[in-house]
Amino acid sequence: MARGGQPKDRADGPERRCIATGEVQPKAGLIRFVTSPDGQIVPDVLEKLPGRGIWVAADRAAIDRAVQKRLFLRAAKQSVSVPDNLADEVERQLLQRVVDQIALSRKAGHAVAGYEKVKSWLQTGEALVLIQASDGSARGKSKLNTPPDGKFIGVLTAQELGLAFGREHVIHGALAAGGLTRRVVEDAARLSGLRMTNGGEDTSGKDLKTR
Repeated sequence: MARGGQPKDRADGPERRCIATGEVQPKAGLIRFVTSPDGQIVPDVLEKLPGRGIWVAADRAAIDRAVQKRLFLRAAKQSVSVPDNLADEVERQLLQRVVDQIALSRKAGHAVAGYEKVKSWLQTGEALVLIQASDGSARGKSKLNTPPDGKFIGVLTAQELGLAFGREHVIHGALAAGGLTRRVVEDAARLSGLRMTNGGEDTSGKDLKTR
């Protein structure tokens, strides 16, 4: 069974147990950690590092709890060093991951930026995901709507989104179906969890939502 007692959706892929919450959930909502050769716990955002994986929910509170309660030591079954700023490092890596993936999508022709281009994609049905800067004007952003059955990403600032499109700043962007789009949505959701506090407050003014 998945979270909330719902039947497991096989489309969600393999599941792992979070050492902080004890919940079993799809890997897409978790962060993998491994023990480095020198005995330090390091995040493996790309899930490619060798070694036994230790999984924690993509949530700042969960990672902080795993650090404070020394849960990594128990999971690794050996003496390990855990940096106090581990959640910050995970956030940094996820941010770089999302920016890089959007940049690759742009080069492949699966992403556009700018109000008029995004509006055109939304009107023709080419856009599957609407991306808007978290610090953009609420009035300006309200003029565009998430495509039906699509997704909305609002976890990046205008400057961060600009990096993905090779500009100083970007307020509006869109992703087409296929390519890296699903991965961008999943990683943006994980990034959102790292930018939230224990009480649900967004620490950076950025969030990811479907609206």
